[in-house]
Amino acid sequence: MNRCRPTRIGLLVIALTLFVFVAPQTTEGKDVWTRVQSQNFTLVGNAGEKDIRQVANRLEQFRMVFSLLFPTIKLSSPVPTTVIVFKSNGSYKPFKVNPNVTGYFQPGEDVNYITLTTEKASEEQPLRTIFHEYVHLLVENTMGAEVPLWFNEGLAEYYSTFDIMEEDRKVILGDLVRNHVLFLRENKLLPLRVLFTVDYKSPYYNERSKMNIFYAESWMLMHFLLQGEGEKRQPQLGRFMELVRAQMSIGIAFQQAFQTNLDSFESAFRSYVQGAKYMATSVTFEKKLDFESEMRSAPITEAEAQAYLGDLLMHTRRANEAETYLQKALSLSPDLSMAQASLGLLRVQQNRLEDARQYLEKAVAGDSQNFLAHYYYALALSGLSTSEYRTVASYAPETAATMRAELKKAIALKPDFPESYALLGFVNVVRNEEVDETIALLKRALNISRANHRILVMLAQLHIRKEQFAEARQLLEPIARNSPSSELQQQAESMLEAVKRNEEQLARIKKYEQDVAARRTAPPRAQPAEGPTLTMRPTEPDLNSTLAPALRKPQPGETRAQGRLTAIECNAKGIVFQVRAGDRLLRFHTDNFERVNISAFTPEVSGAVTCGPLLYDNSVVISYTAAKAGTSFDGEANALEFVPLRFVLKP
Repeated sequence: MNRCRPTRIGLLVIALTLFVFVAPQTTEGKDVWTRVQSQNFTLVGNAGEKDIRQVANRLEQFRMVFSLLFPTIKLSSPVPTTVIVFKSNGSYKPFKVNPNVTGYFQPGEDVNYITLTTEKASEEQPLRTIFHEYVHLLVENTMGAEVPLWFNEGLAEYYSTFDIMEEDRKVILGDLVRNHVLFLRENKLLPLRVLFTVDYKSPYYNERSKMNIFYAESWMLMHFLLQGEGEKRQPQLGRFMELVRAQMSIGIAFQQAFQTNLDSFESAFRSYVQGAKYMATSVTFEKKLDFESEMRSAPITEAEAQAYLGDLLMHTRRANEAETYLQKALSLSPDLSMAQASLGLLRVQQNRLEDARQYLEKAVAGDSQNFLAHYYYALALSGLSTSEYRTVASYAPETAATMRAELKKAIALKPDFPESYALLGFVNVVRNEEVDETIALLKRALNISRANHRILVMLAQLHIRKEQFAEARQLLEPIARNSPSSELQQQAESMLEAVKRNEEQLARIKKYEQDVAARRTAPPRAQPAEGPTLTMRPTEPDLNSTLAPALRKPQPGETRAQGRLTAIECNAKGIVFQVRAGDRLLRFHTDNFERVNISAFTPEVSGAVTCGPLLYDNSVVISYTAAKAGTSFDGEANALEFVPLRFVLKP
């Protein structure tokens, strides 16, 4: 089974292959391209309108039937889904991700794509893989990325065999998956304790020799839960997912929902497998499931067709071919906003940000109702890359203002699109502005897209800045434990370490403040009778002995230095702390503020640490490791501690 791993915008495809350049497929006179808009999908294609409507109807039928499984949970799919329906395998071939597929699903952060052909070239059901991946989309958006992997894959496999017949009234669910049945007959089942612990890092998910048993058993377990024992487990399964959505631990949720211990449950499951009486089930509706009356159809121009095809190719990372189609679209219709927007995003992917902004300025001017154009424009201004991790240290006030304005327009046009909230939150995180408002904003985004780990990470960053460490840890621990994105997993692990360091540092600061307060309130020492009684500030030795233990202890490989912090330089390559120590000007680098433990032991320093020259030199103790190879810095900063001017760091 093909598996998906969420990445940055449009990087994921269901199958991978090598591509050669293909000339653009022109829409000649015999090709009529049509757009069909249903409630949840936008379909375009050179197939006949009737065929496109049938595909739309089948997708809406599937979505509606799937929603019946969890009647108390509202399904969410805020990222728009575009379906391209080709009339023949020949017209589809240049756009396949694999020459052997008859359909595929391409998820993305800005748009999902489904592609297929209506030509009956084989017995393969083109919608099976599409249904499987669409279940993943609905489950993760609605229930969060922490849903157990066995549940996610098992449910997707169970519903992948969805079919409908008898004039769209009789639905077939849970049909046998032949290769799973054969595999289970010939191999020993995994203990459920093992199956339940499989995550994105597990060999049973990643190693070909082991993944077959995981997929087969997950499918069979879901078959048992939905159809076994007279279907008594169905409501229990719904209860289980409600508890998981409420962030209850998997073990406790399982026991509460299924009202049995794992050993008894496993015994019943094994009996079901050995009985070999599992088969498809059918549900007959009183009225036919027909959504055609809700659809709108209209022809589209050749330029629009070329733009859709170019955008599809861009989202499968075929940049050269995408450019050919998009330029063709603009040659036919120079003011076509959707082509301008797609070319702008393509330039973002290529890190040609100035070119991207020019295209996107035209896109938003040409169609102010295109929410993606406003979002892409803000993305181009952000300096972020869609293909690699990149640190942004700061934004100029005017740039931040433009980004905020564009993102607020995007949100007004499509309030349920989570990426607009995510990027707006990122602007505020970088600027360290509107912290409370941004926390509320990101929580609103999470109600739309529970599985968006990038939003969770940003929300955790804001909680850290407010010293709400328990809230940050609660958000970060599940990501560090089981995020499908290795990049976000590593980021969450790093931030959890920062939380730990901050908590330790706060404890030291609190101890220091208590010691200082105790010294101030202590009764004066007895003076000789013949001399006056004096009230004095702490002496230098007193200050050093009180503060020195509170400072962060050097870690292995670290060096500490004391000096005056004169400037904080920020750019796309990172952050540099400029420290004057005696007659030397030292420069210490870090990728971002989150990697540096910053604290203050003096009331002269308060508020946020920001980029730029400092009005006053502040005395600091900086802890650092050796500079990265090939750089001219004096070291990599790990901690920056503001200290009183009178404090002297002792070797």
